[in-house]
Amino acid sequence: MSKPTLFRILGLVVAAALILAACAPAATPTPEAPPPTEAPAEPTQPPEPTATPEPTPTPEPQIGSPERPIKVLFVPSVDAEKIVASGQLLAEALNKATGLTFEVVVPTSYAATIEEMCASPDDTIGFIPGLGYVLAEQLCGVKVAGKAVRFGYDWYAAMIVVARESPYQQVADLNGKKWAYPDAASTSGYLYPLYMFKEAGITPGESVAAGSHDAAIKAVYNGEADFGTAFFSPPRVDGKAVDWEPGQNPDVPADLLDSCGPTQDEKALVCGNFEIRDARRNLRKELPDVAQKVRILATTPKIPNDTVSFGPDFPEDLMQKIMDALFAFAQNDPEGFAKALEAYSWTGINPATDAEYDPIRLAIQASGFKIEDLGQ
Repeated sequence: MSKPTLFRILGLVVAAALILAACAPAATPTPEAPPPTEAPAEPTQPPEPTATPEPTPTPEPQIGSPERPIKVLFVPSVDAEKIVASGQLLAEALNKATGLTFEVVVPTSYAATIEEMCASPDDTIGFIPGLGYVLAEQLCGVKVAGKAVRFGYDWYAAMIVVARESPYQQVADLNGKKWAYPDAASTSGYLYPLYMFKEAGITPGESVAAGSHDAAIKAVYNGEADFGTAFFSPPRVDGKAVDWEPGQNPDVPADLLDSCGPTQDEKALVCGNFEIRDARRNLRKELPDVAQKVRILATTPKIPNDTVSFGPDFPEDLMQKIMDALFAFAQNDPEGFAKALEAYSWTGINPATDAEYDPIRLAIQASGFKIEDLGQ
C-alpha cells in the first residue's frame, strides 16, 4: 500500500473517533454524599421554678406592751367618769409594779363587759360582779382570781329601797309597783331581788333598767319609781365595822336621821357616829339629803363580793404577776388602793375561788334567770 493511501486511512479513523466522541452522552457525575443529618436536639427543659420565699410574719405585739395593752374592764354600775378617773390610778399603779401597760375600758353594759372578755380571751381583766362572773364562766370559761373587801367584809347584799315617806312597810307591799334596777346582770341590783320576789310570790309592775346603782336610787329619790334595788354593805359605827348580819336593822337609827349628810371633805356619808356604806353613799355629793329621803325596806342574804376575773386564755404567769401586785398594793398602800377603786368602794382584796360563787348559781337556777335576760 502506498504511503498516501495509508495516511488517508489513518486520517479517516481519527476523524471517525472524534465524531463518535462528540456524539457520546456526557458522563453522569457521581453525586456527592449529603452531609450527615444531625440527630434532633433534645427539647429544652424549662428551668426549675425558683421557690418564692415565705414572707416573714410580723410578730404579734406582746400582751401588756404599749402596742397591746391589757384591757381592764369595769362594769358601768356607777358614773362612768368616776370609774375612769379611779381606774386610771389603778392602771398606773399596776404599771409601776409590773412593767405592763393597761387600758381602762368602761363598756356600755354588764352584758357588753362579758362579751368583751369572751371576744378578747387573752388580754382582758374584768372587775365584774358575781353574777357577771358566773355567766361569763358559763359562756366562755372566764377565770376568777380575787374578790373585793369593803371595810372588812368580803361579802355584800342586795337592798330594796323606797321613799322614806312612802307607805310600803314590807316586801309584799311592792306587788305591782314600779321597779328601778341598775342592770339585769347585776347580782345585787337584779338577780337576788328577783329571787326574793319569786320566793315571796311578788310580781313587780313596770320594770326599768336605770343603768347604774346610783341611777336606781335616784329614780326613787325623784319619784320616778316606787322602789329600787342596789348593793348593800354594812354600816360602820365610830369608824369601825360592826358585826352585822342579814335580818338586823340595816338603816340609820331614827334618832340620828336628821344629822345625816356628807362629811366636810365629802369622803363619807355619816349620821352622827353612824357611817352609811351602801349605794346611797355614792350620791352624797349630788344628793346630800339622800339618807333622809330614801330608806331601806329589806335586804337579801349574803352575796360573795365582786370579782377580779381574767379572760379564759389569759397567760397564767401574767395573771399571777398582776394578782401579786394587787395584793401588795392593798397591803402596802391601803389608802392608795382605796382611792384607785373608790368608784366601787373597794378597801382591800382577798383571793377567790370558783366554788365560792355556787350560791349565785343556785339563785340563777331558782329564779329562772337566763343569759339572754342580760339585755344589751
